[in-house]
Amino acid sequence: MSRTGHETDADKRMVRRAFLSVRSGLRAEDVRDAADALTRHALELPELTHARTVAAYVSVGGEPGTLALLDALRARGVRVLLPVLLADDDLDWGVYEGGHSLARVRYGGRMTLLEPTGDRLGPEAVTGADAVLLPGLAVDARGMRLGRGGGSYDRVLARLERAGADPALVVLLYDSEVVDRVPEEPHDRAVHAVVTPSGVRRFRTPG
Repeated sequence: MSRTGHETDADKRMVRRAFLSVRSGLRAEDVRDAADALTRHALELPELTHARTVAAYVSVGGEPGTLALLDALRARGVRVLLPVLLADDDLDWGVYEGGHSLARVRYGGRMTLLEPTGDRLGPEAVTGADAVLLPGLAVDARGMRLGRGGGSYDRVLARLERAGADPALVVLLYDSEVVDRVPEEPHDRAVHAVVTPSGVRRFRTPG
């Protein structure tokens, strides 16, 4: 018997709570050590080694740290795009110019994000990226990613598909967040790879 959309949504909420609870218990040094290891592995990815433009994000809270990775990519001459949350939860994009170019933006009682302060490039800018680094809470053996539930990156992935773009899709997670299976809905899309502090796991090849 197939599950209804309502049941799947409830399953996702329950699983999200479990992963967020584990992240909330991480010590600062654990997050820092994980970020160092994750950065080393990510920089060895051929998809990032050869990329000219990478769409990424600034980690917040207990998320696997990304700032060192962003700086390393920029030092290589990569154009790094960072998201700006819009009122409808879609994402605009701006260029990362270093830590000084980030502003802390609070969105009501929901969250505080670090966003680029420079020119806005428009939501379509992501379609020119060679690789897209995605936030998430888990990924399963099929490469299906569990996001936080806001839908912003579902829109990004749909936009890429409409444009016929096929950048490398890479999710950054902790080792314990790679699982057998996550709840899936029809609009969900598989990623190409996951990077964790212990290494890289591939699910499919870009292109």
